[in-house]
Amino acid sequence: MKKSVDSLDKRFKIAHKEALIGVILVILNFIIWYGFAYGLGSVNVKDYTYVFGLPAWFFYSCILGSIVMILLVILTVKFIFKDIPFEVNEEENK
Repeated sequence: MKKSVDSLDKRFKIAHKEALIGVILVILNFIIWYGFAYGLGSVNVKDYTYVFGLPAWFFYSCILGSIVMILLVILTVKFIFKDIPFEVNEEENK
């Protein structure tokens, strides 16, 4: 009987978890961007508020949102992701 890939190597389980975290971060980034861009940007142009000379919807969705996401990715990589070897170790797989 052939073993599945997940039972052969624990690295795949770690990789799947980290990929799921990456997808969650992308979805969070889209929600932040979409919420500010279309939430604040859907008003009449005459009614826009400005932050540092930029429309508030642009500042919050593109500038501040990017900074927040960069910090989240740095924290995720530093504290959640694990450093795993790429070499196959036959003793660990048995």
